Amino acid sequence: MNKKRMLRTLEVMFVCIFILTACKKNVGTPEDNAVTEETEEETPEEEDTYVFGFTGIDMENPYFITLESAIREQVEKEGYTLITKDPASDPEAQEAQIQEFIEEGIDAIFLCPVDWEEITESLMALQDAGVKIINVDTQVKEMDYVDAYIGSDNQEAGYICGEDLMECCPDGGRIAILECPTQNSINDRITGFEEAIAKAEKGFEVVARADTNGEFEKALEAAKTIVKEHPDVKAIMCGNDQLAVAAKTAVNLEKLDHVIIYGVDGSPDIKKELKKADGQIAGTAAQSPISMGKTAAQIAMNILDEKEFERETYEEVFMIDKDNVDMYGVDGWQ
Repeated sequence: MNKKRMLRTLEVMFVCIFILTACKKNVGTPEDNAVTEETEEETPEEEDTYVFGFTGIDMENPYFITLESAIREQVEKEGYTLITKDPASDPEAQEAQIQEFIEEGIDAIFLCPVDWEEITESLMALQDAGVKIINVDTQVKEMDYVDAYIGSDNQEAGYICGEDLMECCPDGGRIAILECPTQNSINDRITGFEEAIAKAEKGFEVVARADTNGEFEKALEAAKTIVKEHPDVKAIMCGNDQLAVAAKTAVNLEKLDHVIIYGVDGSPDIKKELKKADGQIAGTAAQSPISMGKTAAQIAMNILDEKEFERETYEEVFMIDKDNVDMYGVDGWQ
């Protein structure tokens, strides 16, 4: 074979190899194929998951238990997590627990401050940590730190109690007040109550008032002292229903059947008392911790999802008394 024919033979072989390579199909596993087309695999996007914290004032108070349960139901329904801590009416314990929340990496907190002023440093720490603050039920003093507030019209709640008292006692009389200056919700209720009775044609005289710290035992001791020192009081205005139960207990112990008592919340315990023909509870300015909790949860999730939300939301309050208690039932919260 001459050189020229050899070159032509090699040329034909290279062409055949090229054609066969170009026509090769990818079969079998990727390892079986020398040439494969690179494709980007689609991976499912991970859904956001949030962790929320809840700190109420006192988790032995049925109101805060119900509020927390309503929030928890909404949060867990969306697949998120709620961690609850109980400061038990201790502002220092609440401060320590909020620091724990921050270290645990929560995304947002539902906050009912034990002390509306002392909570400020904790608000600053939460903000620095990037935690969204949903202030619920009782306002903090420095509202600029919170992302949203959800609560009742507490001043109106106290006002309608005062209006009802004027109807029950048109001749005026001596009254006492069980309050809690560290909780702004109770401050507003007492302010509303005093504004209402100031308009009475025949005046009411506040002969005693006591700081209960929002606790049943302290309220009971204070009420015992008040009714012993002032057995002629006609009425006791209480900052919430738990304090009203304490006042009722003290009045019963002294057998003072002429004293009437007002609370705020609309709790099942107070509604049961309203069903009693000879009970001392005259009425309660009712609110709905269930509605409030659901609203707070939805707003919190909207904030984290960067959706529109109301910065301040006020739930309706209304009077429940002996005449209409059957409309609301006594086995649960309205």
